[in-house]
Amino acid sequence: MSVKNKSLIYLLSGLFALVAFSRCELASRITGESLNSIKSPEDKEIQLRGDIIDYAREFLGSKYKYAGRDPKGGFDCSGFTHYVMKKFDIKLSASSRDQEHQGAKIKVNDAQPGDLIFFRRSKTGSVFHVAMVVSNDNKGLRVIHSTSRGVVIDNIDQSSYWKPKVSTARNVVTTAP
Repeated sequence: MSVKNKSLIYLLSGLFALVAFSRCELASRITGESLNSIKSPEDKEIQLRGDIIDYAREFLGSKYKYAGRDPKGGFDCSGFTHYVMKKFDIKLSASSRDQEHQGAKIKVNDAQPGDLIFFRRSKTGSVFHVAMVVSNDNKGLRVIHSTSRGVVIDNIDQSSYWKPKVSTARNVVTTAP
């Protein structure tokens, strides 16, 4: 191969690299993201779930109010989950009985942060309460919910009141638009 051909190959390789780099730089300027910050769908879902729980925690201590749907007046259980999810464009009914039919049914043991847990007083009874999963690991199933004590976090596995009433779970996060 002649020196002239080698020089041409080096020149073309350099131009190709320059064009490729400038396109990446242009893409990052347009999207506002560097290539290192682009996240997989799984990473985005984990981030969304964390953001949902962080937002829900902002209302710890808010008072309970029957049929309440906002922090000023107070929340009931489904009003709380409805209000939190609305911030993330996740559409939920304001009724726990209706929320139990939204999203995808999952096993309680598989519930992740942001998923909803539903409670019944008996196996055949109606849903009477909904809570949002904060964590579900070897330390227990921790939920944030609005109860007569206001918005609190409870470990369901350590509660003699709540544990026997756990019924179903729904994933409303990954099925969201």
